Amino acid sequence: MFNWLKTSILMAGIVALFGAVGMMIGGERGMLLALIFGGGMNVFSYWFSDKLVLRMYNAQEVDAASSPYLYNMVKQLAQRAQLPMPKVYLINEQQPNAFATGRNPQHAAVAATTGILQMLTERELRGVMAHELAHVKHRDILLSTISATMAGAISALANFAMFFGGRDENGRPSNPIATIAVALLAPMAAMLIQMAISRAREYEADAGGATFCGDPNALADALQKIDYYARGIPMPSAEAHPETGQMMIMNPLSGRGMAGLFSTHPPTEERIRRLRAMA
Repeated sequence: MFNWLKTSILMAGIVALFGAVGMMIGGERGMLLALIFGGGMNVFSYWFSDKLVLRMYNAQEVDAASSPYLYNMVKQLAQRAQLPMPKVYLINEQQPNAFATGRNPQHAAVAATTGILQMLTERELRGVMAHELAHVKHRDILLSTISATMAGAISALANFAMFFGGRDENGRPSNPIATIAVALLAPMAAMLIQMAISRAREYEADAGGATFCGDPNALADALQKIDYYARGIPMPSAEAHPETGQMMIMNPLSGRGMAGLFSTHPPTEERIRRLRAMA
């Protein structure tokens, strides 16, 4: 029930941002059109945002034949967590990272980069995939996937306002300073909504993942290693779609430009400290 409340608040907040940008672009008529568009995006996000995000990363579905190591690991962990078997995807990226997506545990998917399979030990990788399954168990995946899709749409709408300027309901050009302010602040507001929802989820998923794999130190070691390598290895697909960064186990953009100021993930050191305390 609480997750549905959070999802409803997220959707309402994002639609309100659509309305604000629409008002700046085209007055009351623009606001109405933007609200209708935002409502439509909510419906689309609920049903299709997971597929859209997986397509953004060119993720390829694997099975027990094509990737037995990863698939069987997820299968064992899903059974231990008492979850339906999610779909499993591989992303051809060197940066070690992973995420979960979907609208509920019955329609979930977990994705891992080829880099994370190469850089982590089996014990560490189990900790990471257990963390992602904890997101599925806690039903965080709908929140994170919708927020990623909607934040991207807000940014696109704000960019439209920036480049084409705003109009009032009578068709007169609106204040250019106000237009620029809305174009800059709307994506920032969407990011702040993501931050408010995402940071607490990561601590909860760390604790849940440590329980599922039975080894808190394994996840702590994995986070330490991912944090080290992720800082030095860029992830082009994440940089092309920065709004999806909050879905990852580690922010793929951390420490680079504005993304470091608005990180949707809690400090890695604190995550590791809490996991060590659990052990």
